Order: sequence, then C-alpha cells, then structure tokens
Amino acid sequence: MNTNAIKRYAPKARTAFIAAMSKRAALLGIRESSVPSLGIAPLEIKGDLALISDSSGTQRTFPASIARPRAALAQKVEQLGFAQTMEQAAYSWFNRLCALRYMEIKGYLDHGRRVLSAADGNAGMPQILEDCLDIELEGLDKAHITELKLDGNKDEELYRELLLAQCQALHQAMPFLFEAVDDALELLLPDNLTKTDSLIRELVAAIPEEDWQDVEIIGWLYQFYISEKKDQVIGKVVKSEDIPAATQLFTPNWIVQYLVQNSLGRQWLQTYPDSPLKDKMPYYVATGEQPPEVQAQLAASTPESIDPLSLKVLDPACGSGHILVEAYQLLKEIYTERGFRSRDIPQLILENNLFGLDIDDRAGQLAGFALMMLAREDDRRIFSRELKLNVLALQESRHLDLDALWRALNLTSDWQRGQSQNLFDGEQSNLAAAQADNRYQLLRSTLARFTQAKTFGSLIDVPAEDAQPLGELLQELRQLAGEGDSMQKPAAQTLLPYVQQAWILAQRYDAVFANPPYMGSKGMNADLKEFAKKAYPNSKSDLFAIFMEHAFALLKPNGFNAQINMQSWMFLSSYEQLREWLLKRTTIITMAHLGARAFDSISGEVVSTTAFVIENAAYPNYAGAYIRLVDGKSEAEKRAMLLGAIQ
Repeated sequence: MNTNAIKRYAPKARTAFIAAMSKRAALLGIRESSVPSLGIAPLEIKGDLALISDSSGTQRTFPASIARPRAALAQKVEQLGFAQTMEQAAYSWFNRLCALRYMEIKGYLDHGRRVLSAADGNAGMPQILEDCLDIELEGLDKAHITELKLDGNKDEELYRELLLAQCQALHQAMPFLFEAVDDALELLLPDNLTKTDSLIRELVAAIPEEDWQDVEIIGWLYQFYISEKKDQVIGKVVKSEDIPAATQLFTPNWIVQYLVQNSLGRQWLQTYPDSPLKDKMPYYVATGEQPPEVQAQLAASTPESIDPLSLKVLDPACGSGHILVEAYQLLKEIYTERGFRSRDIPQLILENNLFGLDIDDRAGQLAGFALMMLAREDDRRIFSRELKLNVLALQESRHLDLDALWRALNLTSDWQRGQSQNLFDGEQSNLAAAQADNRYQLLRSTLARFTQAKTFGSLIDVPAEDAQPLGELLQELRQLAGEGDSMQKPAAQTLLPYVQQAWILAQRYDAVFANPPYMGSKGMNADLKEFAKKAYPNSKSDLFAIFMEHAFALLKPNGFNAQINMQSWMFLSSYEQLREWLLKRTTIITMAHLGARAFDSISGEVVSTTAFVIENAAYPNYAGAYIRLVDGKSEAEKRAMLLGAIQ
C-alpha cells in the first residue's frame, strides 16, 4: 500500500476535526475556559424548546431533546477539560467516518448505497441522499425524510438525519465505535456536511479508493492521525493522556507474520507436524535437530491434540489491531483444517481466541473495527450475530461509586426500591450484607486496580485465580444489561467494561504478541516511574522491557512471548538482571535481529529493534534460530534477507 496520501491527509484531518467539534460545541454554549464549568452556558427548557444564551447575550433555540446529551457533554468537559473532550470527539467522528468509508467501498452496508460518496465513488452528493426515499434503517422516520426531500431546500438537515441513522443502525454490531441513540457525540457532528469543503468531501477526495481495499489502512490512518501529537510530546515527560501518541508505532506486516507464525503457528505444528498450515507460513523458522534431553522435554510439554477453541492469544498493547488481524487469518486456517463450518469460524475466533487491550480509546475502536471487517468478509451476517468482542480500551475506575452501583444491581433481590421507611437502616444493613458477598468484594478489588488504568494499562496485575469468578460475574452483568430493570441495566452497563478488562488480564494465554510502547524512564511521569521501580526492578528503564517481562506473567506454562522491541535489552548493563532472569527461566526459540531502519514509515528516527519468540519454559541446551538482519539498509532489504535465511 502506498501510504503517501494517508500521511498527507490524516494529520490535517485531526486539526480540522478538532476545529469542527469546537465550533459545534460553541454553538451549544460550551467553550474552552480555564475553569471548565465557567465555559458552559446555562440551558433553559421552555415547552419543547431548549434555550441557550452565549456570553454576548445572544439566545439560540434547539429542540428540548438536546438537553440530556448536552448535559452529558457538559459533564465530560468538566471532568476531562474542553481540549481533551474535543480531541476525543474528533477522533471518534474521524474513526466513524473512516469506518463508513471502508464499509461503503467494500459493499458491507445492508442497503447497498454509499453514505459518504456519490454512486460513482466520487466526492459528490452522497448516494444515500439521492436515494433517501428507498433507504430502510431502524429508527429512521420515513415520513419526516419524505417531507425534507420534497421541500427541496433541506439537504443538510436530511443528510444529517440519514448519517446519524446509519451510525445508530451499526450500534448493535459495533457498539465500541457507534454509540447508542442520543449519544453526546451526535451533538458535535459538524454542520454543512454536503458542502464541497466539508470534512466528508475531504476524506473521500484525499485518499484513493484503491487504498481502502485492505483493512491495513486502519492502522496507517491511526498512526498518521496522531503523528503531529507525537511530535509535540516526544522527548518530554509524558502525561497519561499523551502516552498513546508518544509510544504508538505501526508494525510492518512481514514482522507481524514472523511473530504470529513462530508463536501461534509453532504451537500448532508442534502437535500436528504434518499440518498443511506450514506451507501457508512463509516466515516460519524451523529450529532443526535438538539434543536428546531437549527432545524429551519438548515431547513431554507438547499436547497430543489441540482444540482450536482452547487457543487464546493476547496483544496487551494492540493499537489498531494489526497483530490480531494476522492472528485471525492464521486461526481461520486452523479451524478450516479441523473441519469447522466456514460460516461459524469468524464468531468462534472473535469470541474465544483473540484478546486485545490498549490504553487508547482510539485503538479500542479501530482494532475492534478491523476484526469485525475480517469477520464480515467471511460471514455476511456477522453484524446481526451480537458478537462479544474481547478487544477493548482499558478504562479508569476512580470516578465510580461502587456502593451506589451495587444497590442498583440488586443481585440478591433484597433491596426494596421505593421504600422510604427506615431508609438509613436499610442502606446500612444492605451494605453490611454486601461486605459478605463475594461478588461485591470482587468488584471492590477489581475497581481498586484500575484507578490509573490509562497510565499503567495492561501492566496491571490481576491474579489468575480471579479469572473464573470474573467470568461468571461478567455473564451475570451481561444478562442484567440486557434484561434487568431500569436501575439494574445502567449499573450493569457501567460495570461491564471493568469486569471484562479484569477478566482478560486474569486469564493466561498460549501466546502474547506485542510491539510494545517504547518510553525510557526519562519520559515517564512520576506515577509510572514509581510503579515501574516497585513492580519491575529488572526492566524499569523502558516501557518496552517492562512489557517484555510482564508478558511471561500472562502466559501459560510453555506459552510463547512474541514481540518486536528495542535491541538495547540485549546489551545495556541496566538490563543485566533481566537477561539473567530470561536465561534461567525461559528459552529463546528464534530471533530476527533487525537493527536500524526496519520501519520505513519512521525513516528519520533512530530505532534499532529485534524481533523474537521466547517460550515460557527453560530448556538449557535448546538450539534456537538466530537471524542477523542488521546489515540490511531498508525494510525491504531486511525482509528479503529474512526470507532468504528461512529458505
């Protein structure tokens, strides 16, 4: 893929989207202020109208229905600040529009029309607007659409309704990207969307249609969208909210294949050495004959059979999901080999095999979307199957009131709603009972772990013994979120992401893959630096080394740690204890020492790297396969050298 157009467009898009969101917020009486609450104009309801007065005294009228989502938006501004709220809104709308662009080009929208572009693919009047009278979308008021169309002068209002209806129609399939009806984000959708200089026209015109054919475009859009932010924060002590921008780097596909094929693929071939999978793994490195004692150790640790449903792999810093996408493709081959029905395979993989976490909400949206697009390619009905993805952005819990949420959940059915008599005594006895409930205690310990989730991310330790009770609680909350009463539903929906992220971290995996964040201790904020010093004394000098060490805690015995990271852990004295620990407790199966210039997309930066697969088991006399690629002058040359060495 030629990424030049994406590289030119995405950074400018970020600036334009933030400006558009800020302009729309100002129209709603929400502006930047050193004291966030002072930048929020009062809203008054009169009948079916909402009245908002700005600082100049000008009063604007809106439908009264905006009051609730505007209050949610105002609350977010007070919580995060204006700038960060606009940043989040901008990337959410950018991600949504990119998702719609990808789906319309691939023909994945049920009605078959293009939502952002003309029928011929050009940046003209959107096809959905031209054919609006024939569009069937849940929640779309057909009578109102007809009225707007017949008016002849309300294309802007008409298109806005159609676009929002399309987003709402995709909510059930992809709630992580398309929020529910009346979401505060809807208020920030800019005006003038059909104009020639609109954000949508620019998106359609800037990137050639052929670039949208591969889901890999999602990763490139993510990298280049935050590239200017990365330039702003690199080399400084990084705030928690800026860690994603400072540490994100898109991994070339050939390196991803090397990691996945030599970990997940290797595990399959160890049990099934005659599997046809081997011929579909060009980057698989055979390690050759081993000493007799190693052969005996390998035979003892290799299962006689593997149920594909039991294979679990995790990317703890998944970014836009590039490594998980490759793992999906390999797992699909494994399921096919074992005779599973092709239409069942996508859902089985996404619900049972693939797990991903990141601290960046953008990443959670895009990784989930990329996997859903792979699944849609293989199963045209996947959007209606209510998939439960295990790929998400970690959320912080510091703002939650567990006692209030526990009462609302009413898991023991002993909290009588609406009773005012002896209310205080009732609350006290109910909370006393809660203290004795294992589920309450599990929630309390879980929420306590995630107060700084956006800083510590997947490095947060959740005991393996919590995996089963967390899984059971997750199922209980999912049931309440769908079938509970008016108090149980929102409480369950609030707690679900925290329980799910804890459950993911409590499990142990057959393979952990990562291109982890690179950040030396000089760039770490005080909290992260202290955390690293206490929890990871052997690897505290850089985040990449901490992730490398922590991956072993997430693995099953004999699981594979497959990563690309900075080569410095192999040489510097600050990592001597880490090296000693690795040599005593683990086994390097294969390593591709890349050196500098392995990433063409960051040709101006000095990043010397190594890719490796390490087994979570000690085989002292194991003969690993080491491939030296440091003399390659470019990414393409290193790739050719690797393939040459393998063949």
